[in-house]
Amino acid sequence: MTGIGDRAPDFALPDQDGRETRLEDFRGQLVVLFFYPRADTPGCTTQACGVRDHIAEYDAAGAAVLGVSPDPVAKVKRFHEKFSLGFPLLADEDHSVAEAYGVWVEKSMYGRKYFGNERTTFVIDAGGAVADVLRKVKPAEHDDLVLGALSAS
Repeated sequence: MTGIGDRAPDFALPDQDGRETRLEDFRGQLVVLFFYPRADTPGCTTQACGVRDHIAEYDAAGAAVLGVSPDPVAKVKRFHEKFSLGFPLLADEDHSVAEAYGVWVEKSMYGRKYFGNERTTFVIDAGGAVADVLRKVKPAEHDDLVLGALSAS
């Protein structure tokens, strides 16, 4: 897994509107990059709406927020519009970015094993290095933890 002090792996992914978004476009500012398992599921909705509801605090900290899931652009767009999220959601359909960050992991539910995104957030500093990693974050606690990490950066 990408860790504190590592250079954040660069990427180019389509956002909810199909526009290419590159991490390098955010150099010079803090980035909150959060990986979530699936669009429009209860936990992911809680997490994304929490970010939406705290976006002024992220802006005040000088941080851009990017959410990443393995969903296709169309599903990400529906999720983005349904909840008026107001920050970019990126579609990592082939999960290459999740793999680069080490968050594409084996999971188990009801005895069935499968692969998916681990709910993990990376705080990336203005120079492109990972300043903090928050693993297996509970959706309802996400914003308090991330905003705390931003204030410590």
